[in-house]
Amino acid sequence: MIAVVGGAGYIGSHTVKYLVEQSEPVVVFDNLSTGHQQFVPNDVPFVEGDLASFEDLHKLFTNYPNIHTVIHFAAFAYVGESVVEPAKYYRNNLVNTVNLLDTMLVYNVKNIVFSSTCATYGNPIALPITEEHPQNPINPYGRTKLMMEQLMDDYSTAYGINFAALRYFNAAGAAEDCEIGEWHEPEPHLIPLILDVALGKSEKINVFGSDFDTPDGTCIRDYIHVTDLADAHYRAAKYLIAEKQNLQLNLANGAGYSNLEIIQMAEKVTRIPITYQLTDRRLGDPGQLIGCADKAKNIIHWEPNYNLQQIIETAWAWHQKKFGGKV
Repeated sequence: MIAVVGGAGYIGSHTVKYLVEQSEPVVVFDNLSTGHQQFVPNDVPFVEGDLASFEDLHKLFTNYPNIHTVIHFAAFAYVGESVVEPAKYYRNNLVNTVNLLDTMLVYNVKNIVFSSTCATYGNPIALPITEEHPQNPINPYGRTKLMMEQLMDDYSTAYGINFAALRYFNAAGAAEDCEIGEWHEPEPHLIPLILDVALGKSEKINVFGSDFDTPDGTCIRDYIHVTDLADAHYRAAKYLIAEKQNLQLNLANGAGYSNLEIIQMAEKVTRIPITYQLTDRRLGDPGQLIGCADKAKNIIHWEPNYNLQQIIETAWAWHQKKFGGKV
């Protein structure tokens, strides 16, 4: 059985859905601080609990003694927030991960796949970014994720934990059947905020930064469909179980799109003009992040299946269903 910690959240719930489709037994552990219990399938066991509570963790592993692998999504992930509230990020992302690992050792669970991030690289010195790129994060969020990687490595050396650190680029999109999708309160991410304008929920989208060293002056990011991410977690878990070798892998499409190009693609998909306003940069934002995922393709035989238009099409279908009263 695989325990998905944070399995009621955005990427976690899509991974649970994908694991169920692969006939993998799953249990979800989530404190519902940002997740949604309705995202957890009715036939999947759900434990409401917090990584800060050893009592909750012991309940999970005691009640489900067949757990052999953990997939860990229960970290905070907003760059801007991490700059103004670093304590929140160090406490949850780092301290609570120590709690999780220590409890896994008590129950002899030795495999963990977890969300790392391209933010561990900081400002790129070469593009596309490979796993060999120096890790020099420029915000507390990226620093906590790098520390999580280092923590896992130390636990691997000392205690025999097998880990996969999956360094995502920008997660986006929704399940094709529209059962689940991106739903944050408040919503910080570009694509759903653009789609809010298309739905008439908001008047305009703020584009942070217009003076980056990019062709149109706005940030460039590499977008990866959430179902492609789910597939990578499944493959990484299988690899750890079979090979008992650690992994540090980028998950990316290998193509970068500026914020204005994302707006243009959203206009193409929705057929609705998107009003936007250029504003100041956010603290801690690099100008360009484009990833190379060749290592993931070679080692776990993973290949992204969705391009940018398909990503936005699935996001738009979900957004209309959830927020626009349409199916």
